[in-house]
Order: sequence, then structure tokens, then C-alpha cells
Amino acid sequence: MNKKWWQKTVVYQIYPRSFMDANGDGIGDLQGIISKLDYLQELGIGAIWLSPVYQSPMDDNGYDISDYQAISEEFGTMADMDELLAEAHRRDIEIVMDLVVNHTSDEHAWFVEARQSKNNPYRDYYIWRDKPNGLKSIFSGSAWQLDEETGQYYLHLFSKRQPDLNWENPKVHQEVYDMMNFWIDKGIGGFRMDVIDLIGKDIDQELTGNGPRLHEYLHEMNRATFGDKYLLTVGETWGATPEIAELYSAPEREELSMVFQFEHVTNTYLDEGEKWDKKNFSVPLLKEIFAKWQGLEKGWNSLFWYNHDLPRIVSIWGNDKTYRVHSAKAFAILLHLMKGTPYIYQGEELGMTNYPFQTIEEVNDVESRNMRVERLEQGYSETEILDAIRRVGRDNARTPMQWNVQPHAGFTTGKPWLAVNPNYQDINAEGAISNPDSVFNTYKALINLRKHNDWIIYGDFELLNSADEVFAYLRKYQGKKYLVVVNLSDQVNPFTTGFVPYKSVITNDKVRQEISQIELKPWEAFAYEVE
Repeated sequence: MNKKWWQKTVVYQIYPRSFMDANGDGIGDLQGIISKLDYLQELGIGAIWLSPVYQSPMDDNGYDISDYQAISEEFGTMADMDELLAEAHRRDIEIVMDLVVNHTSDEHAWFVEARQSKNNPYRDYYIWRDKPNGLKSIFSGSAWQLDEETGQYYLHLFSKRQPDLNWENPKVHQEVYDMMNFWIDKGIGGFRMDVIDLIGKDIDQELTGNGPRLHEYLHEMNRATFGDKYLLTVGETWGATPEIAELYSAPEREELSMVFQFEHVTNTYLDEGEKWDKKNFSVPLLKEIFAKWQGLEKGWNSLFWYNHDLPRIVSIWGNDKTYRVHSAKAFAILLHLMKGTPYIYQGEELGMTNYPFQTIEEVNDVESRNMRVERLEQGYSETEILDAIRRVGRDNARTPMQWNVQPHAGFTTGKPWLAVNPNYQDINAEGAISNPDSVFNTYKALINLRKHNDWIIYGDFELLNSADEVFAYLRKYQGKKYLVVVNLSDQVNPFTTGFVPYKSVITNDKVRQEISQIELKPWEAFAYEVE
């Protein structure tokens, strides 16, 4: 295998608004991130995926960009960005920038020009039609917005303040590639590509994801920007199958390093319904999905539980009350010993939980607020709506990072832009670092294991038969075998195997001397080298 640096490293996602506030305005910033680089070095990560810090009116918290080559004032300056790059590199940490090129802000200079007239030189940078078709916005309602000035509709697959770029226009490609090379020249370590599977869309056929020219565009992008560099590139691809993922990530195709696939996430959505509608967590289905993706042959896997758009794993699938620490560690052990590049979302390494929202006034997220308006019209009650937001709303992952027991969890000296979870007195970084049994120290151990054990990176994967709620697999490498067993439930579960433990790799409980026929405790997880 052609070995790459990003196969051995673990990536840590920072949502800048919520990570650390250095100037007391209640919003996280670049100087705040710089102040916490030693913490990330202690954890052991090798790269930071930085959610957008570009200039933006913040209609969608920075995913609506008005200038790709400027830093939003609330986060700092370009000098701060240069300092972050330098300080991260000093600690052997790469910075992976968020690349948002399916759409811009409606305040971007291109769109301001485009809406001046139908024959403006920038008009064709965006997608216009005389009449809307049936395309829906991911943030509710029609994906078309009438522009009163010119009498045409523009496409926005997200907020109406996020007009979609027209990738059928070669000038758009060149603008994007020039911008990417600007950041590459600054020394970034790669790009996480926001909803990149949408840029090849065929609007008149109402086809958005995995469109006919998508891979042509990505190959061209590779050649024009990062292809001859040693960079990590990961695409956000909600509709990917393993076959589609190999089109993106097979090295000979010269597209991306890997993609984020979301099959394990959408596993909890109804077959016919929206993410807001509850479906019980199915461990057998999770096993089937992960085993399928571990079989990826020509490409490379990403491994993650959640991100800034998804609820906290310990709350939605774990037990964030009685077994919070055990279940958080169980999810970590299960994921980090598989084949692929793991991504940690800020606070995941502390076992941070969903927020107990009581009123809609506590909710900031545009998607959740739009859903509420839509569902009230459909007859849903406020109670039902808030229950859905508490379960899967995007703000759950966006509450400020919990650093210590000081007011606002040490995140800010001002009033935080989003309320801090009230459990910060018990769940915080300061307490976790000093506690050898903390979730943090399990993550630290797993990251260290990956750095020094090639079986984790290159070994074969074999799913083992087990009780429904037990996830057990073997990793095999150079004649050695490693057994990973995780009980994903509040119940005791049996586990039978013919293996003899040779050496303990990691556990979230006491080391077992015998594992041939055992009763697994709730949320027990372990890995052994076995004979």
C-alpha cells in the first residue's frame, strides 16, 4: 500500500465559535484555538479540521462565505491565521481547512454583481431559472428564491442566503482553484470539502447528489491544486456507497484521499421519514454497515461518530447518565481500532453530551428553527418539536467546549453565543486530563496505539458472530490476530470465542484473564492480541 501521513494520524474537528474565546466577546476565535494547541498536542492528534473561519455574515455559522481569502472579524485576522498555522506546525499538527464551494453567501461580491442584471459578467456564476422546479432546500421549503430586481429565481440548496455556484461555468472552476492554491501556498495540510457531492448536479433533471460531471470536476480540481502535494482531502458525501467512495478515493483516479460516508448515521433515520423522526438504534445494522465499509479495497475509509451537524454520540446511542464514561469509551475503542482515519469532534474526547433545551429561544440553529415553523404548520406540538431538537438538533454539538469549572466552563469571560451545557462542573477538560480513568485518557491511549501499531492501519478486518448488541471483530496482520469486543447496551451480554488472550491492548474495565466464554458487563469494551 502507498503509505500516507494521514493514515496514521487522528484528525480533530474544531468548530471555532464554540472552542475557546480569547477576547471575552462570547464567540470562540483563532487566538483561543492557539491557546489550546498544547491541549491538543497532549491528546496526540496530528491534524485539525477547522470549520470555516472565512469572512461571512454568519447566516449558517460560517458556511455562507462572503470572502474566501479573508478572515471573519469575530474570529480574528489573517495575521492570527498565519500564527495558528505556524504554532500548529511547531507541534507537528496540520491545519485542514473547510472548503465550501457548492455555494457562497448572498453577500459575496460575485453574487452582489450577479443580481445586478441578467447580462452581468458574474450572472453565470450562479444558477438562474425563469420558473422554479420541484427541488427542495435541505433547510426546508423550495430551493428557489425569486430575485425581485431581475425577475428570475436563483437556486439555493441550503438557506436562501446561500446561493449555489454554477459549476457548469469554467470561470467558477478557475476562481475556486486560485483560492485553493492561495491557502495551499500558506501551508495548510489539506481540505475537508463541504457537500462536495452536490457540485456536479443536473438541475433540470432535479438531480443534486453524485451528478454526471462530479468526478470530472474533482479530477480537474486535483490536477489544478492539491494533486502533487502531500495533502489530506476528504469529501462530505451523504449519498455515497462503497462503490461510489472508491470512485472518489482510489489513488489511480486522482480525486480525493477519502470521503465521509453517513450510512451509519442515517441508520437512525426512518426508512420513509426525516431525521427528526425517531428510529431506534440498531446494533446489528451498525455492524453490517461498518463491516461493508471496512471491505473498501481501492480507497481509504474515514472513521467518525459525529460532527458539528450531528448530535453527541454518547447521548443518542450511548447512555449519557448511568454509563456515560463507559459508553463514551466503548464507542471510542470500537471506532479507533478499525481501518481508516479517525476524526474526533471537539468535546467527544471528554464524553460531552447533548444539551437539555427547554425552549425554542435557546436554539440558534437555522435548520432546527426552520423545521419548527414547518412542523407547527403540520400540526406538531412544541413538545414534540423540542424533543426532536434535543435528540438530533445541530446545536447539541455546538454548545461551547467545557474546559474547567469556572463560569461558562472557562470558554469565555463574557456571555457565550450559545449556552454552555449545565453539566460542565462534572464534564470538563481540566478534570479529565488529571483522571487516569477519564474518557480523555482513553482517547489519548487510542491515538498513541495508532501511531505505533501497523495492524490498526493496514490489518485485515473480519466481523465475528456475536449476540445482537455485541460488536466483535478481528484484525489480522503479519500472522498476528487482535480481537476487539464491545457491548453496545445497558444489558449484560454473553460472548463466546475460542481465542486465548495473549496481551491486553486496551479496555474500559478490568483486564480479563480468560475470554473464551464470558458475560460482558454493560458497555464493556476491550481489545487483546490473541492466540
